[in-house]
Amino acid sequence: MLGKLSWAAIPLHQPIPLVASAVVIVGITAVLVLVIYKGWLPYLWREWITSVDHKRIGVMYIVLALIMLMRGFIDAMMMRTQLAVAAGSAQGYLPPEHYNQIFSAHGTIMIFMVGMTFMVGLMNFVVPLQIGARDVAFPVLNSVSFWLTAAGALLINLSLVVGEFARTGWLAYPPLSELAYSPGVGVDYYLWALQIAGVGSLLSGINLTTTILKLRTYGMGYARMPIFCWTALASNLLIIAAFPILTATLGMLLLDRYLGFHFFTNDFGGNAMMYINLIWAWGHPEVYILMLPAFGVFSAVISTFSSKPLFGYRSMIMATMSICMLSFMVWLHHFFTMGAGADVNGFFGIMTMIIAVPTGVKVFNWLFTLYGGRVRFETPLLWALGFMITFVIGGMTGVLLAIPPADFVLHNSLFLIAHFHNVIIGGVMFGAYAGYTFWFPKAFGFTLHERLGKAIFWCWLIGFYLAFMPLYILGLMGATRRMQHYSEMSWQPLMVVALVGAVIILLGIILTVVQLVVSIRARQSRKVGGDPWNGRTLEWSISSPPPSYNFIDLPQVSAPDSFWLTKQSDKPISDQHHDPDDVTPPTIPSPSAVGFVTAFFAVITGFALVWHIDWMAIMGLLCIVITWLVYAWRNSDDNEVSSQTIETFDASSAKSQTT
Repeated sequence: MLGKLSWAAIPLHQPIPLVASAVVIVGITAVLVLVIYKGWLPYLWREWITSVDHKRIGVMYIVLALIMLMRGFIDAMMMRTQLAVAAGSAQGYLPPEHYNQIFSAHGTIMIFMVGMTFMVGLMNFVVPLQIGARDVAFPVLNSVSFWLTAAGALLINLSLVVGEFARTGWLAYPPLSELAYSPGVGVDYYLWALQIAGVGSLLSGINLTTTILKLRTYGMGYARMPIFCWTALASNLLIIAAFPILTATLGMLLLDRYLGFHFFTNDFGGNAMMYINLIWAWGHPEVYILMLPAFGVFSAVISTFSSKPLFGYRSMIMATMSICMLSFMVWLHHFFTMGAGADVNGFFGIMTMIIAVPTGVKVFNWLFTLYGGRVRFETPLLWALGFMITFVIGGMTGVLLAIPPADFVLHNSLFLIAHFHNVIIGGVMFGAYAGYTFWFPKAFGFTLHERLGKAIFWCWLIGFYLAFMPLYILGLMGATRRMQHYSEMSWQPLMVVALVGAVIILLGIILTVVQLVVSIRARQSRKVGGDPWNGRTLEWSISSPPPSYNFIDLPQVSAPDSFWLTKQSDKPISDQHHDPDDVTPPTIPSPSAVGFVTAFFAVITGFALVWHIDWMAIMGLLCIVITWLVYAWRNSDDNEVSSQTIETFDASSAKSQTT
């Protein structure tokens, strides 16, 4: 009745997972008890869990990303600690099979549940505001997207309590991920969690692309869109094009494991190398799915804190779309060593170097924007400056790895790990923190603590260089990736330095929580108006936090940075809006539990499929279908916002800003 599930799935004989599971269960229970005791549950259900407001969904994405950041960084600390002590005759404290689970979970969580989730959250919150829209194109689908992402994250973390996680690395290469070599449920947890979260990402990509293409306000042609919206468009086009490849690839591996197919085995014509081609045909565009929104964040931050229009606006658009197209032409550089031949390797090496050109265009445009501007060194700009220095180093090491002979030497070494983290931390995480700090007052109406924000930045910057520059050196010395122990004692001092760097980054993550708590407690003294940074784009033209309908009447745009130009003119901002006679009354969609309920049954279905509990899987799928049928036969969806509601919000907002 319970398939492969038994008491043996509980890690009673493994103290580290057992203690970690107990801590997680106690923590979740304590939060639930607090919420119920304080009477917050009805409010959370009504205003957040069932909300279809893009701003609240964006905030929930970012909260989920921050929680997963803490979860994934615990794995990173365990790995760095193990490698700092497991030298020579010392074996460390992590057995090989547990260590393999940890680095697999770390990579999976950081890419899918932190990087992707953070960037989708920022795009969800900002894009409709910047294009002058009242919501995304499909608000309920947006809720479903978020809750499916959360369901995937939950399923990954369930493996900590019941069963195990994959021991195959974050991309689960066959034949190691095939049933013959991974007979446990770890790979199944990986596959079903990513399939569920991947569907959420794909739906989000479709939603945001439609929003940008179809819901721009009056006068906002493509040549007047903020650069962040351009990078969001490029990123979501890549999601639409690339994520079906991931879904199909993982689906074929599931068929191999569950039904005895042979897509990626040597039996009956299967080919493991085809999996690696397909996974990287998704995987390298995925790097730019993460990076492009970060580029948009830096464009907004640098322009705002330089008090200048972005230098080379049109060249930034061309560079963005060039990266979007070229990202599909470089995937093979991830496995130059497979033996494709000099011609194939040479082509992909050249294409990898070419894709660095539009990125270089962006860096020079940012520098020229800063040049001659009235630069304000606020925390968001510090993240942007740290990014430019760090990302250029990562880019140069990437061009080095694009040379096939060099890659043959460095491919399986810690040099590659250092390069990857150089790009992802220096690009994606710095961009995530810059956007989080920059748009936080827009979301909540008060600013984050500035001194703590700068302390967080310096912890991440210094910690990054201490943690990963030694890995470049160790890679050149011959240290391989995925190792749990090493006999070369000369490597240990650099491993200890890397651990110190990781501890400093951990301090930055802890300070992020402290900053949030301190800022909330002092929020009455940190309240700001709608435009705390003297911003340039439309989101700063409305109150902070914005009303549920965003704009009373849709604004009229006449140029890039239209809001900035309006502030420089003598014409009142209200006069810049569209003709009042042509105004459509604001409408907001009704709250919907469809997303939460769908995700709830998706977790049940995924868990049942992992453990081969057939009846539970069928029940879960049936409940998902019923949920959507009930939603399809709903009576109403949108509610028109009354003039009294608008007047009440305006009055309370004005009072709040005055206070």
